Amino acid sequence: MKQFLSFARPVPRWVILVIDLLITGFSFTLSYFVVKQFEFSEIMRGHFFVYTLLYCAISLPVFYFMRIHTGMLRFSNVYDVMRISLAVLITGVLYPLAVIFIVNREYHINSLNISGVLLINFFISCTLHMMLRSMVRGFYYLVKQNAIVLKENVLIYGSNTDAMLVKQAIESSITNKFVIAGFLETDVNRANVTIQQKRVYHLRELSLLKAKKKIDKLILMNEQLDNNDKKVVIDRCLQFGIKVLTVPPSDQWIYGKLSLKQIQELRIEDLLQREPIIINNEKISSELTGKRILITGAAGSIGSEIVRQVLSFNPEMVIMCDQAESPLHEIQLEVEEKFPKADIKIFIGNIRDRNRMQIPFREFRPHFVFHAAAYKHVPMMEKHPSEAILTNVMGTKIIADLSVLYNVHKFVMISTDKAVNPTNVMGTSKRIAEMYVQSLSSVADNLVDQTIMGLINSDNKNGANGNTRTKFITTRFGNVLGSNGSVIPRFRQQIQNGGPVTVTHPEITRYFMTIPEAVQLVMEAAIMGKGAEIFVFDMGKPVKIVDLALKMIRLAGLTPDEDIKIVYSGLRPGEKLYEELLNAEEKTLPTHHEKIKIAKIIPCSHKVVRDIEDLISMGRLEDNYGIVKKMKELVPEFKSKNSQYEKLDLQLNKAFTATAAD
Repeated sequence: MKQFLSFARPVPRWVILVIDLLITGFSFTLSYFVVKQFEFSEIMRGHFFVYTLLYCAISLPVFYFMRIHTGMLRFSNVYDVMRISLAVLITGVLYPLAVIFIVNREYHINSLNISGVLLINFFISCTLHMMLRSMVRGFYYLVKQNAIVLKENVLIYGSNTDAMLVKQAIESSITNKFVIAGFLETDVNRANVTIQQKRVYHLRELSLLKAKKKIDKLILMNEQLDNNDKKVVIDRCLQFGIKVLTVPPSDQWIYGKLSLKQIQELRIEDLLQREPIIINNEKISSELTGKRILITGAAGSIGSEIVRQVLSFNPEMVIMCDQAESPLHEIQLEVEEKFPKADIKIFIGNIRDRNRMQIPFREFRPHFVFHAAAYKHVPMMEKHPSEAILTNVMGTKIIADLSVLYNVHKFVMISTDKAVNPTNVMGTSKRIAEMYVQSLSSVADNLVDQTIMGLINSDNKNGANGNTRTKFITTRFGNVLGSNGSVIPRFRQQIQNGGPVTVTHPEITRYFMTIPEAVQLVMEAAIMGKGAEIFVFDMGKPVKIVDLALKMIRLAGLTPDEDIKIVYSGLRPGEKLYEELLNAEEKTLPTHHEKIKIAKIIPCSHKVVRDIEDLISMGRLEDNYGIVKKMKELVPEFKSKNSQYEKLDLQLNKAFTATAAD
């Protein structure tokens, strides 16, 4: 009985067919009685049973072949109503013919006003069939809502077709635990009306709804979250402690139906998204289709997204290079499933190992190299300068040199905004790597490491000679959302653990960009690059990290400083309050893409290559202070912040002052 009331199992189709047949018989009987004005003596003389049984006999096959009985009653909609009306109409058309050829000829009966009965029957029959389905539907929702112990009152944003679809999808789900309290609108003209028995409320009523109807959550479609009205609604919900849930657009629903698993809590990444980036896919496709492409750091956040996007342009081959075995295996499984026809080569190796890294160049001869491999964590590199030099500088040098020697068409380096006016070892190591790449662009083959040149040229059968000029392109952008070790996953984990959320400084700000849009711009820059450029991406407005933390706490349905405290831990070694995308001496030139600009780079002297060689030699000796001092000489704008190496700045300043005095 409990299962029946909860509609856990659908009613057998034959039962619905029998019920429909009973309704058909009853409606015809009632219509017959109305036409005969309930004069029972005349009704019985007029062979009532013959007429009624004949009508039922005709309606049975019509209803069966039109499959009226196959629809689940609790999910009936306008389409079902139209089908029922059509079935009654077809029966009404066939019935007079049957009366003429069967009743009149066989029984010689002609005492019925057929047209009057059928007209009345059409309206009565359609009404009763619709009432049955409406009653079952209403009873189903009543039982289901009363069966829910932990009910959550929710609002749906909007009052358009999308909002209606979301409401219907939620209410039709067996496992649904939401009670739709109404719709929420920002447009006054659309408020204070009723749609599908639910009222449309205006945004200004939200605080009252929270108190009176105990609204827990708001549901909205996650497309166009940059819409200003939606931003206002989301901010107001966070202000009143109402959680925001998102559902994908209806064309992304599984088998055309919304799964409750697709209803997700709004994430901070969703709020930080900007307008979609428009890139020249045709131009990128023409450049990358049919090419062999090597990606270093292919298992990392940026590298793996480069792999995904590159594969969408049908390259001849993609060589995925990384030293991290497990992450590389995971991305391999992912892309092989998504791109089963792609030629994917997996290469495990450290970019610091010159001999090892020569293998993919020699065997696969890539046309493009996307160099994303690097150490990126500021505090870690502040403690290990030698590792920053050997990986970020020497590793980049090795890949760049091999790109020249093996005639790579374009080398694209992934840099960072921390390379601008650096205050830490990591950012400075990336700036030095930029400088080396710039130097190769300006003097090409003459500055390539002679040891490698001799080694490669000794193997003439490989044909590596470095005669073709490789185009070196650098892309520079800020933090990416969701990258490994970034602040957002850390905040999320701290909130889940009950806090506190640790922010280094109340004024610290950062630029943020999603991984896909950063890689989209990398692709566009790679194609438009002529060589020697540093492309700077429009990162939008900088975001205060403390504001980020506050929004994440509110998104979790918690109250800052009450449920979750924010603690200021102080700036970490090498960390600065504000990131920059340009050096004070650098200016930008526009490109055809509004979100990409070219930095007018500071020229590098020929001496920089010898200095970088000396720095790499020092990196092997583990002399941290000597390494950092040399880095400061190479990059004069490098001023340490909150670091043990600040004393070196004082020493260099004194030395410079003494030299100037002399």
